[in-house]
Amino acid sequence: MNDFWRQLKKSPVALGAVIVLFGLVFMALVAPLLAPLDPEAIDIRVRLTPPAWSEGGTSAHLLGTDNVGRDVLSRIIYGARVSLLVGVLTVLTGGVIGSLLGLLAGYYRGWVETVIMRLVDIQLAFPSILLAVAIMAIVGPSMINVIFVLSLATWAPFCRVARGQTLQVCNQEYITAAHALGLKNLPIIARHVIPNIINPLIVVASFALATNIINEASLSFLGVGVPPDTPTWGGMLGEGRNYLRIAWWVSTLPGIALMLCVYSVNMLGDWLRDYYDPRLID
Repeated sequence: MNDFWRQLKKSPVALGAVIVLFGLVFMALVAPLLAPLDPEAIDIRVRLTPPAWSEGGTSAHLLGTDNVGRDVLSRIIYGARVSLLVGVLTVLTGGVIGSLLGLLAGYYRGWVETVIMRLVDIQLAFPSILLAVAIMAIVGPSMINVIFVLSLATWAPFCRVARGQTLQVCNQEYITAAHALGLKNLPIIARHVIPNIINPLIVVASFALATNIINEASLSFLGVGVPPDTPTWGGMLGEGRNYLRIAWWVSTLPGIALMLCVYSVNMLGDWLRDYYDPRLID
């Protein structure tokens, strides 16, 4: 951990990304304390009120209101909960399933590898966002359905990486020595294989997190993600697109929040890739 933080402090971009992500996580965790107003409270009397720094703005709504008078700042704060929760849960679910399948394929080879990798090929043959939209249009919008659909689109990359890393590890001499000493498969996998394939999977997880945050926002933007009454960044973008000329803040401000979140995750993932490859570290 000391080396991790020492290397992290050498990269201002990665350190800034970590600070932004910690801020977003903190904002999501204490949303009821930070949000000035109820994010779902409708007040037509103050609809499309501009931000406080603009002409006609008010301190009661620092970032303005949307087309039905809901506070934009409060909805952005609560929207962080949905984006981060969906992103993390889909990566955990799809990542664990895909990594285990890739581990089995790379370690046992034979028909196990053939079946699993053909399933990966079938999965990757469908564009993930189109598959997600099609399934969500059938099953209907809900948080559970979004997590299930995005997990379904996430496991295949983890499986391919885990399988490739497992093949590489299983060709090492210490694996041959473990077999020669009479160790069974499960101890070998737990003690020698998993610890040596986990680092690349962490990097894959960081980029998958950014992708799934965007995918969740895309589904909500199209109206097939989480229920419309739940504050989400993608849903706010979709609701405000018809008011860009007269109320730019309704879509622009949640768009900036989404951009900062995804950019920070990508920058951290890029740094993690360099950190876990010793050839790229000074």
